[in-house]
Amino acid sequence: MDCKENECPERETSRVVAEFLEVAITSIIFLKGIYPPGAFERRRYMNLLVHRARHPQLHHYILNSVNALEPYIQQGLVERVAVIFFKDDKFPVERFMFKINVKQSCYDGEKMDMELRSFLVKLCLSEPFSKNAAVVSQCKQSDWRWEITGYFCSLPEAEADAWISSNTQQWKQPPVITPIKSMNIHPLSVQLYLEHPPNEP
Repeated sequence: MDCKENECPERETSRVVAEFLEVAITSIIFLKGIYPPGAFERRRYMNLLVHRARHPQLHHYILNSVNALEPYIQQGLVERVAVIFFKDDKFPVERFMFKINVKQSCYDGEKMDMELRSFLVKLCLSEPFSKNAAVVSQCKQSDWRWEITGYFCSLPEAEADAWISSNTQQWKQPPVITPIKSMNIHPLSVQLYLEHPPNEP
């Protein structure tokens, strides 16, 4: 059945994706255990209990990052969003990669919400992936550094100067990839997987 014009705004889909990314990224940071538990509080999102950053700087960094990406998600320019963890200033220890594809299609809020809830449940149960024993043994809690990085298929030339190129060094060999969760429902598909170097130092 065809959608009515007011039932399928791409803007609504991108808003939902941005909210989902905020919750999912916060969950990953919480699961890593690099901040004390008191840095987070429990909130309800899509009838699920999730974690929200209480520290203003942490909360604003995550929120501002996904809000900055939202208009580009709406235009279909964002291919991936990564949460990258480092053991020093250059080389990543692991990357949580969200591969995103927003289609020009109807927004079915009920079905999408159900899929996103399932995605977050799987993520919250994936602690073994986020606390890889070999990685944790390398670094003290205070040694972790992390960032949110967006990967674009293209950027309007007039807006390119608004973004900073990442200085993150690439691994010399293809990474080991561990799938965590995927969903594919119009108008959105999301894959989450973990990347880490094939040979841990």
